[in-house]
Amino acid sequence: MTLVTEARRELAGADDEKAAEAGKKVQAATMLRFAGSMAVVQRHIIIQCKFDNFQTARWLRDTIVNVFGHEAELAKISDKGSNSLKEHYILRILKSGGALALESGLIDSDKRPVPGLPNCINPADAEQAKAAVRGAFLAAGSLSEPGKASRLDILCPSHEAAKMLAALSKRLNITAKIRLEDGRECFVLTDPDSIERMLILLGAENTAREWSGKRITDPTQRSKVSRMMNFDDANMRRSAKAAIEAGEKVLHAFEILGEDIPANLRAAGELRLAHREASLEELGRMANPPLSKDAIAGRIRRLFQLAIKAEKKRAFEESEKEALSK
Repeated sequence: MTLVTEARRELAGADDEKAAEAGKKVQAATMLRFAGSMAVVQRHIIIQCKFDNFQTARWLRDTIVNVFGHEAELAKISDKGSNSLKEHYILRILKSGGALALESGLIDSDKRPVPGLPNCINPADAEQAKAAVRGAFLAAGSLSEPGKASRLDILCPSHEAAKMLAALSKRLNITAKIRLEDGRECFVLTDPDSIERMLILLGAENTAREWSGKRITDPTQRSKVSRMMNFDDANMRRSAKAAIEAGEKVLHAFEILGEDIPANLRAAGELRLAHREASLEELGRMANPPLSKDAIAGRIRRLFQLAIKAEKKRAFEESEKEALSK
């Protein structure tokens, strides 16, 4: 059994009865995006996914049935290879493919396919970021075997999906590269520590230990895993706290300035209020049109400066009035 097969079995077979429903929906939606295809047959949308791992296919079917509430068919097929018989699992959503596509964010309200990741994902939520990367790995990921060059990659359905997946990875404090592989964009990790940390964050701790060649009984490894998890959590907490504090400042600026705010600065401030835990890079991607991290930060900074200036002016005018009244 290959390590990627072990990782998929571990992730799909985990006891997730207490997992948040939003996280399950995000993981399932991402799996549909990375392993699925949509076709219109007699004006009805049909969704079909192909997997080489039964546990993965069963997890998605069960989630579609139990969480989304739609029927899904799972069938096994055999492909004759050059030396062996390969088994694959086909998941089909026939009766309610359109409803599922809309609910999972694969299409927008106008029934147009979403070019990147499903729009049900909240990039500011670290747990949803993990769920999305986990779903992408389950659907289209691969992992190098021991003794070979370190590599974890995920074949992406589009350039937009690859960029957004890399952004979610960065949200988890892991930096990935985007490379062109056989004409398709690929999410790639080659740093051994990053690969190990990613596997642990996604929930494949046993595979991470086997991949790194270390055992759970090794106190040094256990300590290292604990430090990595604590480091990632601390970074995410600091980033989220700073973003929430910025949201409070925006709210104060809006109260001070009222309607006297340039449209571009107001739009930046409203984005911050709507997504208080999102990073500046994520806010920039949400802007219409999209902005760079520096551009969105500059607009929010100018909003604060205007509010400070207006507050000082108001305080000066009030002191003048008080002086004249005496």
